[in-house]
Amino acid sequence: MHKVLVTGGLGFIGSNLIHMLLNKKFKVINIDKVSYSSNFYNLKGILNKKHYKFIKCDINNKKKIYDILKKYRPNCVFNLAAETHVDRSIDSPKNFIDSNILGVFSLLESFKKYSKTNKKAKLIHVSTDEVFGDIKKGRSKEHDGYKPSSPYSASKAASDHLVFSYIKTFNINAIVTNCSNNYGPRQHPEKLIPKLIYNIIKNKILPIYGKGKNSREWIFVEDHCDALIKVYQKGKVGEFYNIGSNYNIENLAVAKKILSTAKEKIKISENVKIKFVKDRPGHDIRYAINSNKLKRTLKWMPKTNFSNGLKKTFLWYLKNQNYYSKLNKKDITRRIGIKK
Repeated sequence: MHKVLVTGGLGFIGSNLIHMLLNKKFKVINIDKVSYSSNFYNLKGILNKKHYKFIKCDINNKKKIYDILKKYRPNCVFNLAAETHVDRSIDSPKNFIDSNILGVFSLLESFKKYSKTNKKAKLIHVSTDEVFGDIKKGRSKEHDGYKPSSPYSASKAASDHLVFSYIKTFNINAIVTNCSNNYGPRQHPEKLIPKLIYNIIKNKILPIYGKGKNSREWIFVEDHCDALIKVYQKGKVGEFYNIGSNYNIENLAVAKKILSTAKEKIKISENVKIKFVKDRPGHDIRYAINSNKLKRTLKWMPKTNFSNGLKKTFLWYLKNQNYYSKLNKKDITRRIGIKK
């Protein structure tokens, strides 16, 4: 039985990955520092499972991370511990430097030491398409230049470079993945899709930055998790893999699709209307990546189209409204990321 360690496993992608790993009969150790975006509700029903272990720990704690690796001897570390919200990185860039750069450095040091006693262990470092910056035309390939626009994407770009330097200099078994925008169950409602769903359920306006023309490539979180497991099992050490759906849509169209989906399930209040609000500083117009390498070499394909994924996502939040009670309401409703 494969034993893996997931960092940031109480968050959105990490918790979905843990559900999938356990369903595939993996043993899972979950490390999370328990921040505002962590939620034990995300792992409801599995907290006491035989093959699951939770340890509260920050990846900046180099000694504790190494001790965990030495004790549990995982075959793979999936690193999803990160600060991820662009708006928050505008308000508090230092938190992103601490987690996404210094935290990854500490994790790499611990993994490098652990690798000396487990030479086959792998590290899968999970990153973002935002490192490539604003892509007006075409789609970014794995070795295109990085041009991050926000403190968030700059911190993730730095972490990618750090991981690659440890691959080249210290010969660690690591792989970097860069994924497009995720959506699905268990995502904190500070992000676009779950925020719009939350506001529909709570009879609030639907805020859209600028004129809603910003385009994103969306992938259902389970498809991303499936790709991560495939990369662990079949990916080549030292490589970068883009993970995406090849499906782009503008934010205004996303809001309209969610409204249409919601109307099929519930009665919508008259208060629920789209409202354009002041744009985010430095807001990139378009992200888009080329995932042909992953599809060609590892035979992976996304399975969930956007409309079906939205239906699954909306129904999850509708049926799991206790999820919201585990979060600080200010973290959901307060506007952040406005340059002073």
